[in-house]
Amino acid sequence: MKKVVSLTRRAIEQYNMIEDGDKIAVGVSGGKDSLVLLNVLAELSRYYPKKFTVMGLTLDMGYDADYSKVQKMCDDLGVEYKVKKTNIKEIIFDIRKESNPCSLCAKMRRGALNDMAIENGCNKVALGHHNDDVLETFFLSLMHEGRIHCFSPVTYLDRTDMYQIRPMIYVRERDIRGVVKNYDIPVVHNPCPADGYTQRQYMKDLIKRLEKEMYPGLRKRLFRAIQDSAIDGWSDYTK
Repeated sequence: MKKVVSLTRRAIEQYNMIEDGDKIAVGVSGGKDSLVLLNVLAELSRYYPKKFTVMGLTLDMGYDADYSKVQKMCDDLGVEYKVKKTNIKEIIFDIRKESNPCSLCAKMRRGALNDMAIENGCNKVALGHHNDDVLETFFLSLMHEGRIHCFSPVTYLDRTDMYQIRPMIYVRERDIRGVVKNYDIPVVHNPCPADGYTQRQYMKDLIKRLEKEMYPGLRKRLFRAIQDSAIDGWSDYTK
């Protein structure tokens, strides 16, 4: 946990993600990334020089998932936690019958999460994207869209006057798994029928294979290339 907290703090400070008085909503899907992020920000909020508060927000997609253990975890952390029922599953699978639902689902979830954050007086939403997500998104954009692009560490949403922050961009997925195992984080199984092998998983495997078989240190070089590029939001950091 100490390593993950340290790397998260590094990203927060280098990209000025947190200011005094912030109320930050962590989008808690129930997966390992968002649950670890909630734990890390809860710990940081106790001693970070800039005073901020954090709360957990979950969108119930309509899959009858059980979030009682997440509630217990938040109670132990002293963090406010709310779950809001939505009809996203019904719209995507029952009404629209989407054959490729992931893009629409992500868009609807982002909008609903931002609205929920505003309803609860938050000015920032923290998302659980980690270092592996950064590299995979970069490769997906390059190979599928033919452009040099990746999500930004900090994104301002002018429509809602809300900021999205991604404090775990320096944290490897394997370190997150370690925290889940060692601290008994109550991960909620993803019941989505579209969950399974994806293009993102293919990119994850490709990067792993390239680094292992041909280019040792590839991940670090790719990440530095993204930071030093003209990609929106990435070059605005303290070296």
